[in-house]
Amino acid sequence: MQTRLLLVEDDASLGENIRKGLKAEGYAVWLCPTAAAGLQSLQREDWDLLVLDWMLPDQSGVEFLQVIRESGRSIPVIMLTARSEVSDRIKGLEAGADDYLGKPFVFAELLARIRSLLRRFAERTDRALTSGDGALAVDLMTRRVLANGKPLDLTPKEFDLMAFLIALDGEVVSRRVLVEKVWQAAGRFTSLDNVIDVHMANLRKKLREAIGRDPIETVRGVGYRLP
Repeated sequence: MQTRLLLVEDDASLGENIRKGLKAEGYAVWLCPTAAAGLQSLQREDWDLLVLDWMLPDQSGVEFLQVIRESGRSIPVIMLTARSEVSDRIKGLEAGADDYLGKPFVFAELLARIRSLLRRFAERTDRALTSGDGALAVDLMTRRVLANGKPLDLTPKEFDLMAFLIALDGEVVSRRVLVEKVWQAAGRFTSLDNVIDVHMANLRKKLREAIGRDPIETVRGVGYRLP
């Protein structure tokens, strides 16, 4: 299956040259000349990587990227720009770009950066868990949680609880299993009952503040689930 790249670049000549070069390397590439067209393509189809120009006619690449990240999309992004100031580079990275390439550039460097970022993202995906709606992402290696693309500050036990719930992929888990697997305290179900309540309440509060709702469902008489 071909790797699918979305290219958002308003310079028709440059965009077409990049598209042809990437196609020759075996990638499936779709070229969009505006932010609006790029957003439609992102909403309509799945892409493996986005190559995004900073200066677009209808919206800046930074603003476009902020919209993507706020929607919870974790697609890897390489930003292209003629801006050379360090402050501009920082602004692009803080908006959610994974890599940054200044214009003019040699096609071979863009190709190398695309390949490198795809490898990095594949490795990250192997160790990451996401909720069904994509709003929450848990990185098991770095113990980081992203809520709508933004870091969520959790205590170690809140992270363990969150990771366990999301790994079940919507299955219901009982309080007894939480005691055994998250607290690793089999046989202490009764004594840890209030502890579970406190951690669950704190986690739910942070999730509501981060994504505007509580995604953890209570199944009465059974336990909890995170769809």
